Amino acid sequence: MNKKTVLITGSSRGIGRATAILFAKNNYNVVINYNKSEKEANELYNTLTEKGLSVRVFKADISKRYEVNSMVNFCIGEFGKIDVLVNNAGISTDKLFTDLSDEDWDEMMNVNLNGVFYSTQKALQYMIPEHSGKIINISSIWGLVGGSYEVHYSTSKAAIIGMTKALAKELGPSNIQVNCVAPGVIQTDMLNNVSQEILDMLRDETPLMRLGTPDDIANCILFLADDKSNFITGQVISPNGGFVI
Repeated sequence: MNKKTVLITGSSRGIGRATAILFAKNNYNVVINYNKSEKEANELYNTLTEKGLSVRVFKADISKRYEVNSMVNFCIGEFGKIDVLVNNAGISTDKLFTDLSDEDWDEMMNVNLNGVFYSTQKALQYMIPEHSGKIINISSIWGLVGGSYEVHYSTSKAAIIGMTKALAKELGPSNIQVNCVAPGVIQTDMLNNVSQEILDMLRDETPLMRLGTPDDIANCILFLADDKSNFITGQVISPNGGFVI
């Protein structure tokens, strides 16, 4: 049986890293993408290849179309196909809306939204002729309900949800499923600057009484990539421990 190939943007750390590990262990060819975290990406690559797993690594800034095109072409050159695209890469900053600069806004949209646009559009050049493919976009609970001091982040993540739903309709006849994962509060580097008091509050407000882990999200992503989810498209699944219901 031929291995499937997955390209995961922003997969050197956090949710992306956990996803890359899980897919590799489940017999996928995995392309790890990073932009700034070269050390972490290479360490992950070495760890997985030492176990005999099929992994490649590629540096690309997903906010730049030409770098995204090179990344997808690299994936095709290495493995001959792309079966699954996980649009995971993103940034997050806290800032009062009235203090946002044009540069703050543009950076958020260029990475979180344009990156998904560029990666998906390029991947579809190969998926549509094959009449097969899975696109999994990573949004956030703040894309569902909004977060104060994160208006630009919430806007970008809400737009990803809208893109997911519209694209699922457009690509349905091509047998390509497009879905969205909207994680809750997950223990990643994005929480490094959050005080313990606030983390405790967030945990207490979560019915399951814990914060999420990258593995919680990776497991959801793997399910959506599997053939068992072939009749699921245009949906938003939010692993959040009940924080948003």
